[in-house]
Amino acid sequence: MRIWKENKHCILIKTPELFDFKTNLNYLRRDPNECMYEIEEDRITRVIEINHLRTLVRISEADSEYLAVEFLAGGKLESMEDKKAIVRYVEEWFDFETDLIPFYKMGSKDPLLEQAIERFYGLRIIGLHDLFEALCWGILGQQINLTFAYTLKRQFVEKFGETLEYEGKIYWIFPSFDKISGLSPEDMSDIKMTKKKREYIIGIAELMAKGDLTKEKLLYLDELKQAERELTQIRGIGPWTANYVLMRCLRYPDAFPIDDAGLINAIKLVTEMERKPTKEEIRELTSEWKNWESYATFYLWRMLY
Repeated sequence: MRIWKENKHCILIKTPELFDFKTNLNYLRRDPNECMYEIEEDRITRVIEINHLRTLVRISEADSEYLAVEFLAGGKLESMEDKKAIVRYVEEWFDFETDLIPFYKMGSKDPLLEQAIERFYGLRIIGLHDLFEALCWGILGQQINLTFAYTLKRQFVEKFGETLEYEGKIYWIFPSFDKISGLSPEDMSDIKMTKKKREYIIGIAELMAKGDLTKEKLLYLDELKQAERELTQIRGIGPWTANYVLMRCLRYPDAFPIDDAGLINAIKLVTEMERKPTKEEIRELTSEWKNWESYATFYLWRMLY
């Protein structure tokens, strides 16, 4: 756990050296239809669920070395364990524990990455803490553009999620797998996703409600391919969705959605290639990325928006 301290009003968390808060905020602003947090005046406001608590927090840059986490509404953090859990949540969300020096050393000499690193220096892979949310987001985004995926997520969250209210505003909590596991596809029929996607999401919720699928079980596995196999055995989860979740939620550094349309378009953009590169060409172009595939992919995605 990183260095942190508290005062009367907030918790202060020391940031890593290679971290730029505004660069990460700009990533979080990428779609105005995002419903899980609000960004105003360079401050993020969102509900965080830890242990037995739901608390509304506001995260901002205290100075060049610390993020400030204010507590606005919801459950009060009284125990040291709860405060440490909030610190761990923020650290994981912004991936503070990864040392980016080796990535930047490799990427600054890589023709695909050098431009992205220069433009987005200090960017971290913004995580998805909750496994169910990560899997739902992966399924919602299958074979559609990002804008429509955000629309579907908002419809899903606003129909089945819960809320905290603060100063006349509503802040959303992602639907729980327990709640979704009790639904039928017809219960979700007014959300503009395919029936197959509705079935996939309910099926995943049922697995999680039974305890057959957990974040802890996946993190216990020894290697990426083993975790990928576990996920792709689940109906509705192919290699792309599995690697997306392995990257954003389970933090595998070598997760690599090689067939991702966004990755392919970013490679075309950077290389000024007019045709779609073959998988063999992608493997050759990315041969120096070993154990940095996730970060390299994330930075190239950022080139597109």
